[in-house]
Amino acid sequence: MTSYHQGSRAIQDKVGVRDLADHVGRSIGQGIRPVAAAFLELQPTLVIGGADATRAVHASLLTGAPGFVRATGPHQISVAGAPRETDPLAEALTREGVHLGTIALDPRTRRRMRLNGRARPTPRGLAIEADQVFSNCPKYIQRRELSAERRPEGPGEPRRGTALTDEQRAFAAAADTFFLATVHARGADASHRGGDPGFVRVTSPYALEWDDFPGNSMFLSLGNLTEDPRAGLLFLDWTTGTTLQLTGTAETSYAPDGTRTVRFTLAEAIETPHASPWRWSRAE
Repeated sequence: MTSYHQGSRAIQDKVGVRDLADHVGRSIGQGIRPVAAAFLELQPTLVIGGADATRAVHASLLTGAPGFVRATGPHQISVAGAPRETDPLAEALTREGVHLGTIALDPRTRRRMRLNGRARPTPRGLAIEADQVFSNCPKYIQRRELSAERRPEGPGEPRRGTALTDEQRAFAAAADTFFLATVHARGADASHRGGDPGFVRVTSPYALEWDDFPGNSMFLSLGNLTEDPRAGLLFLDWTTGTTLQLTGTAETSYAPDGTRTVRFTLAEAIETPHASPWRWSRAE
């Protein structure tokens, strides 16, 4: 298998799921199938993950009318639009060959698709040449419905800090979804984490943690963190469009009963009011 690096392999062996990971890993390819291309063209959002110009790792939200993300070849997607100038990944994505992880998640159908590769700027936004393309099961995805209309107001001014405010702590603690960006020497990844509200525990203004629930046994994100602890988290208020981006480091601890806990230490928080023009219903 070439889909996994040493960090992912170490965790697969530790947990005893290497054979299962090899089986699941056969779904990872470089090609974008027609069904995946059709799925992408229906999405109004795309989460991207990578390192900024200072090497801090972030997860960011891109939005547009459905069709703003589309396959432009068997191994490439194009994005009409790029991160706003105030987004931490904006400067890095003006260069060619930047490692970028992406995830398109549709709460309406509880489907998700991940594509990792190298990005380059284009006159309309971004193009991403795929190294890895795969889908995940609907586990832990909360179902939501999308409002038919985009809200007219633009994003507010980002609020930056090195500690979480009381309101931001409550926001993260009430979340049922967040996105996780991680990196390794040869790439980047963006993944989804979900659970009942409260599955994210905010332990201080500078730290939070969550249990790593059983998933597809690939351990791509935790494998990346084994090799490089830099991480970015993205929380989205689905009803208002406000985002909370956190960058810092994360490490995983393993309990004797087999449970795993990821602990995140904050370096910077960026809250952007109305970052997304789309409004979703509360989770069913």
